Amino acid sequence: TLLGPLVHLSPLVVAGVAATGLGVFTLDQLHLEGRLGGLIADGLAWLSPGHRQRILHHEAGHLVIATLLQVPLTGYALSPWEAWRQGWWGQAGVIAAMPGGTAESVITPLWIDRYCQVWMAGIAAEEMIYGEALGGDADVLALQRFWQTLDRPQGEAAVKQRWAQRQARALLESHRQTYEAVVQAMATGAEIEACCQLVTDPFRTAGADCPEDRVS
Repeated sequence: TLLGPLVHLSPLVVAGVAATGLGVFTLDQLHLEGRLGGLIADGLAWLSPGHRQRILHHEAGHLVIATLLQVPLTGYALSPWEAWRQGWWGQAGVIAAMPGGTAESVITPLWIDRYCQVWMAGIAAEEMIYGEALGGDADVLALQRFWQTLDRPQGEAAVKQRWAQRQARALLESHRQTYEAVVQAMATGAEIEACCQLVTDPFRTAGADCPEDRVS
């Protein structure tokens, strides 16, 4: 407002822009759970080639572990705008479906362990490639929220998170060549089915691990 007159800008214009911005921010926080702000922030970060590579390796980790553990997948997006075009809010991600299409079908010890490993797979992949993980906050939050739906202590969630991360890291390391093939395929925009086949079909990845090595 003080600098506006120097560039012949009315204080009313500044006030209007500020009021609009605050209104959008309030709407985003109250009704969209901060998704719009996250979309803008992720879009700006996406301009960095290094950031794009991290996301690629992160999401490839999710895809490989989900396929190895037979968790059904329906799609993936490597940028918030790509996710927007596919019709779902939020950051880049791999979309997993519930087996059988019901929540009850995942409330078993086996499926709880599988989904926890899938959630932690992105962090495990980043640590394997870069030595540390910069992303994955949304994955940790998803696991914690899932744990709340089970009505289990949050202290158990932290233990399960660490266990799942170690398990996912071990699986990725034992299927490293397959993982690298999936990274290359996702970088070219391959369909989700083709990426999953690189994990399940040993003939699609030269020297890849046999499907009999998969965790069931």
